[in-house]
Amino acid sequence: MSKGVEWAAHACAVLAPLWPDRGLSLAALAEFHGVPAPYMAKQMQALAQAGIVKGGRGRSGFYALAKAPAEITLLDILKAIDGDEPMFRCTEIRQNGPCGSKPEDCRLPCSIAAGFARAEAAYRDSLARVDLVTLNRSVAAQLGLDKIMSAGAWVAENLRSRQ
Repeated sequence: MSKGVEWAAHACAVLAPLWPDRGLSLAALAEFHGVPAPYMAKQMQALAQAGIVKGGRGRSGFYALAKAPAEITLLDILKAIDGDEPMFRCTEIRQNGPCGSKPEDCRLPCSIAAGFARAEAAYRDSLARVDLVTLNRSVAAQLGLDKIMSAGAWVAENLRSRQ
């Protein structure tokens, strides 16, 4: 998983309470998380292409969630940033080397590939159960009131309304 997934998830978590008619500029999102704006722009563009956020166009581009926070899951964010390809790709290594199996003996999926596929399915199912509302409740409980108030004040200073 790329660190872009982490950055995108954090950006969506900040935008979630602002839905449906408010958002932040790219510069504000990057500043809030202490990350380079060009790299944050790349993640936000991927989220926009996936229909998770709306907005863009330059450093001052406005970003807001494109749909309700309860409709956006961590799996949606992962797929927007890293794609939908399986994390493990079997190359049939069991057919290589001096003791390799013949292709006709490999009609069933490799047990190693099958194990990775089951683990990835469980991982993706778990991510699909965490929407932005659930995520933000957990984050709020973890941060505490002082940190939430501080972050809320910073966001309020940098808010933009959808025109």
